[in-house]
Amino acid sequence: MNANVEIKARVSDPVGFAERAERLSGGGPEILEQQDVFFASSRGRLKLRTIDGQASELIAYSRPDLDGPKTSSYVVTPVVDPGGVREALASTLGVVGTVCKTRHLSLVGRTRIHLDEVVGLGWFMELEVVLKPGEDPTAGGLEARRLMAALNIDDGDLVDRAYVDLLKEQA
Repeated sequence: MNANVEIKARVSDPVGFAERAERLSGGGPEILEQQDVFFASSRGRLKLRTIDGQASELIAYSRPDLDGPKTSSYVVTPVVDPGGVREALASTLGVVGTVCKTRHLSLVGRTRIHLDEVVGLGWFMELEVVLKPGEDPTAGGLEARRLMAALNIDDGDLVDRAYVDLLKEQA
């Protein structure tokens, strides 16, 4: 199973954040339109992600709901028939929510920087430090904290839940 260290936070100044991310990554971001359909799961989370209405992948992941750096374990599987997979999973597990977002993806070393505009929620950022197999997550946490400081993200902006949970809270 793959693993990374993640941080999620609200972003009050998306233009400034984008400029800082561009400076750190040395170039502009890749822009992705994503829709994530979440299914009921007894362990972890399961979502079907469709990117730009074309490529799709099934993502199973587990991570604690905590502020600050947290370790996430995940499996990503390409999906050829997203409509069929969605129908099969929805009919057997049930859909718990859908998240639509525009993601601005930048890379700094092994870290993915996401600036997300989430429909119904606003602007957020995520840092995902990809860990090597067997690597102690402490190093990834330190790396995420350094990038958080360079991107001017304060601890008070940190978010401990998934977008789908935040959307459910608003309903």
